[in-house]
Amino acid sequence: MAAGAMGAAALGMMVVLQVASGVSENPAGFTGPIVTVMAVSAVCFAAAARGWGRAGRAFAAAALIGYAAEAIGESTGFPFGQYRYSGVLWPEVGPVPVTVCVAWGGMGLAAYGVGTAISTRWAVVLGASALTGWDLFLDPQMVRLGLWTWAEGGPYRGVPLTNFAGWLLVSLLVMAAIRRTLGVPFRSRGLTSLYTVMAAMETLAFAAVFEPRDPLVAALGGVTMGAFALMAWRRGREPGRTRQAGFVRNRGRLREPDASAAQRESGGEDRPGYVREPDGVREPGGGLWPGRGLAWVRRQGWGRMSRWMVLPGRARGWRRSWRG
Repeated sequence: MAAGAMGAAALGMMVVLQVASGVSENPAGFTGPIVTVMAVSAVCFAAAARGWGRAGRAFAAAALIGYAAEAIGESTGFPFGQYRYSGVLWPEVGPVPVTVCVAWGGMGLAAYGVGTAISTRWAVVLGASALTGWDLFLDPQMVRLGLWTWAEGGPYRGVPLTNFAGWLLVSLLVMAAIRRTLGVPFRSRGLTSLYTVMAAMETLAFAAVFEPRDPLVAALGGVTMGAFALMAWRRGREPGRTRQAGFVRNRGRLREPDASAAQRESGGEDRPGYVREPDGVREPGGGLWPGRGLAWVRRQGWGRMSRWMVLPGRARGWRRSWRG
């Protein structure tokens, strides 16, 4: 079974378990299985785009950062605030439940997928914000289930505001690690779907399933996560947006960076690793050449010097030279 199909199957299983937990007398018992299949879905979707090795290492990096942050936070109160786990979630490694680390890894990948779908340049910041948006649901739900408790409480359903500042800080580290591990930013409908489904199910649960119902959490969490999901889907449908990192658009066609000379059309070739985006051509290092109505990147050779020309429209262009 292909990685994408495995991710879709795991996503479907997550929805089934979430529905079951909503009607169960012991919803806390479903937390571990739900988080596990969510993480499996995220890794599979990431593997479909970047391969199993990169996906596994990215998940592991995010989970380890989450573990370190939780271990420090539970012991010192930094960066989230003073809190304690109740022992309901098991097994534990030191003071931190394994389920919590898995959640950081799985939803970290999903949030990164949303961030890259919105903007490859700002993927780390957007992904961190999207992941923090999930905590608008997560913390009130876990406190409600008695999985952890806050020492002093706070204005948002007993959760202090320092918790969300800490989430944003840790999420930035998680996104940076994922980006470094996965390499060139990519777009994954699977990861965006996972984030979207999680947003929808959490909103429905707080609005209509949990007792007592909580319209405030449903509204704040739903609007926040829903906004990120909507932006990701809208940006992903823009014409001319490259679907896979490393693929370069050449006269209306997508060509892999390692395509052979026989595959290149005569009259010009794209520089490997350069990706066409709606507002310009992005260099492998992340720099963007802005332009409107972008046509293609073309090379003309003069000995050891080559010139690459961006044709952004009818009126103007940019030129840059490399020694190569």
